[in-house]
Amino acid sequence: MAFGRHPPGPAGPLDSECTPFPARSKEEVPLEPALIEPPRRLAPDDGPAALVVNTQSRSGREAYALAREALASRGVIVAESHALSKSGRLRRVLEQVLGKGTRRIIVGGGDGTLSGVVAHLLGRDVTLGVLPLGTGNDFARSLGIEPDVESACDVIARGYTARVDVGLANGRPFLNAASLGLASAIARRLTKQLKQRAGKLAYPVAAAAEAKDLRPFRIRIKADDQELELDVLQLVVGNGLYHGAGNMVAPDARLDDRRLHVYAVSAPSTTSGRDGTGLGQLQDLATLARVALAVRSGEHGENPAVTSLRAVRLYVEATPAQEVNADGELVGLTPMRFEVAPAALRVYAPAPA
Repeated sequence: MAFGRHPPGPAGPLDSECTPFPARSKEEVPLEPALIEPPRRLAPDDGPAALVVNTQSRSGREAYALAREALASRGVIVAESHALSKSGRLRRVLEQVLGKGTRRIIVGGGDGTLSGVVAHLLGRDVTLGVLPLGTGNDFARSLGIEPDVESACDVIARGYTARVDVGLANGRPFLNAASLGLASAIARRLTKQLKQRAGKLAYPVAAAAEAKDLRPFRIRIKADDQELELDVLQLVVGNGLYHGAGNMVAPDARLDDRRLHVYAVSAPSTTSGRDGTGLGQLQDLATLARVALAVRSGEHGENPAVTSLRAVRLYVEATPAQEVNADGELVGLTPMRFEVAPAALRVYAPAPA
């Protein structure tokens, strides 16, 4: 584990300064998965699959029929399929599917849906197939899966799998990142209606709306065998490479590196003595704006307001208590314990080059 700013290092394999998922020509090189170990070919005896699609997610209704056709045309046998328009049915359907001994579960939805599914797959000999149908799709992006149903079905049909880590926030699984501060406020504002209306612009729209009410808070972090106290505007605890629709947690973060990657954005208004004043808020907003620009390419670690660390276990207290957002879902208040479940999930991933 290491505290402080890390040198920027080389760009990650998915490094991009563009908006997430820009239009690309067929000649461009596909995304590479953010993994240390390359995906391996799965033994061809896992049997039929079950398809579960959240039709509340953006484009979910159209994708359900397309996914069934695309999987069938690629020789993937789907024994049963479920279109879920109510999130409360997800747990019941998964229990039924797993109770039948199904070992391949293909899930269409956003990052919140996938995190909800993972809670039922941990500790089971099951492979997860990902159909990215949400607004952020950060888990699919970290795996190197293109953001369309046909490409995602190609990945599943080829049968290569990887073992990836799962983060835990007070025991609740998350795949991408958990956060406090501005990111949690954004998650609260990211309603289904806003996501459907604004699409990929939903994140910046929500951020702009929340920024005016931004206030620093104090955190105390116990990370492995060290402690740190800071006045911050945001804290991000990452399991994968991406969070917040394409923001990098750290350029060296990997889904299978057995570590949490953490960054905190300090509040300059507290060190300048301007906390609670209009000028102090302008300082804080300017700092967040600079970090927000750099986080797209993973260069935010160069900003003196950013403190980075890596750890296996993390305990976070905040004053005042803060809501914690994990993969777009509010999961509780601080204090919060974060840890890694190493290699806890088997997932279909793009074949190695």
